[in-house]
Amino acid sequence: MGKVVVGAAVIGAATVCAVAALIVRHRIKTSGRWAKATAILKDFEEKCRTPVDKLRQVTDAMTVEMHAGLASEGGSKLKMIISYVDNLPTGDESGLFYALDLGGTNFRVLRVLLGGKEGRVVNQEFEEVSIPPHLMVGSSHALFDYIAEALAKFVSTESEGLHPSPGRQRELGFTFSFPVRQTSIDAGSLIKWTKGFSIEDAVGQDVVGELTKAMERVGLHMRVTALVNDTIGTLAGGRYFNENVIAAVILGTGTNAAYVEKAHAIPKWHGDPPKSGDMVINMEWGNFRSSHLPLTEFDQELDLDSLNPGEQIFEKIISGMYLGEIVRRVLYKMADEAALFGDTIPAKLRIPFVLRTPDMSGMHHDTTPDLKVVAKKLRDILEISNTSLKTRKLIVELCDVVATRGARLSAAGILGILKKLGRDSVPDSGEKQRSVIALDGGLFEHYTKFSNCMENTLKELLGPEIADSVVIEHSNDGSGIGAALLAASHSQYLGVGE
Repeated sequence: MGKVVVGAAVIGAATVCAVAALIVRHRIKTSGRWAKATAILKDFEEKCRTPVDKLRQVTDAMTVEMHAGLASEGGSKLKMIISYVDNLPTGDESGLFYALDLGGTNFRVLRVLLGGKEGRVVNQEFEEVSIPPHLMVGSSHALFDYIAEALAKFVSTESEGLHPSPGRQRELGFTFSFPVRQTSIDAGSLIKWTKGFSIEDAVGQDVVGELTKAMERVGLHMRVTALVNDTIGTLAGGRYFNENVIAAVILGTGTNAAYVEKAHAIPKWHGDPPKSGDMVINMEWGNFRSSHLPLTEFDQELDLDSLNPGEQIFEKIISGMYLGEIVRRVLYKMADEAALFGDTIPAKLRIPFVLRTPDMSGMHHDTTPDLKVVAKKLRDILEISNTSLKTRKLIVELCDVVATRGARLSAAGILGILKKLGRDSVPDSGEKQRSVIALDGGLFEHYTKFSNCMENTLKELLGPEIADSVVIEHSNDGSGIGAALLAASHSQYLGVGE
């Protein structure tokens, strides 16, 4: 009997030892995985660092590329496109003006009544229209007829007091957010379609001419007086409400910047000097690249996998289209090499762009004690359940690294514009110039940690002496009202008495 008891005790002890050994082994394995995951984050964080010295190098590189792009066509990665906008709104504009904003699967038509310095925007109305999918791949004739018909229908709803002066043609600002080769303020040929459009017979055609012919076909007597993109519209809208606005930046799905340049500082401009002495330049700054940009393996892989490898490098590390995707790629490496989410890689984590920047922002802004928002996003989007709190904290930290790099580089870009204009330091006269940058786009508007970091970084780079004279101002709906304002500031009736 005694032998049986001893035997049972020995077996029991052996079992306990085996279980203990398994637990220890599991803890060592888990500990090793966690160490690997944090090492991946720390390495990524180190490569994303943007100390002030590096940001100043980026700023200087941006300014050098701006000079090169203004000197000659193709002289820089920055296209520095001459917009032919030489009259920005002043606030004196009055009358009824229309805008058409075409930049995706929907377009908007707007009607704005301007009342001069006193009245400003007296009345504003708009309508949004969806484009049927078959028209996005059909003919130029069919697409522009559809747009002209919608515009004519909108014009027919003009209420009492919302009519142009007798004998005057209605005038329209046309925001066309596709690549065009602009030849004047009211003419530009389509270089290529993007965003799901593929209408071959429109490529190479003057888009203003195509719209004008369509308006004539539907009996609409209206003249396009300005062809612009959304960034220039934002600049116009900003300047209308604040005469100190000198540049505009879009930080949304994509990114771009435009600013007011002195015509004599544009060597590639061969036309007559504009009366204002100024010319708005569309930088297309998303295509900026420099050896000083802190690029990682994840950025290089994202670029190689993109539809335009080697292009839009700046956009790919600062804009809303890509920030969430960078986070996904880092998480994938953690899942693959450190088994962050268990022994198998979650299937959804393999899907490019499954994690959108608004979702990344939601996780980054999670203030709940146990990071419930992070847990919900992981569960709903990536189908990852039962994550530990420390894993969720790691993910928030990752979001912070990606957003901080993007925000600080955006600030360096803005400083590049200020430096080009000589507004980054106190002038010899000692009199500070007030410089306002009009900002628009969902990333800037809705990702608070990003926009706050960008503004704080700009102040840090400028220093206290200049920072209080540089202001970031939200300029909403530049692509809409901005186009109508540019139609007004380039009206054929300017200088003609009422």
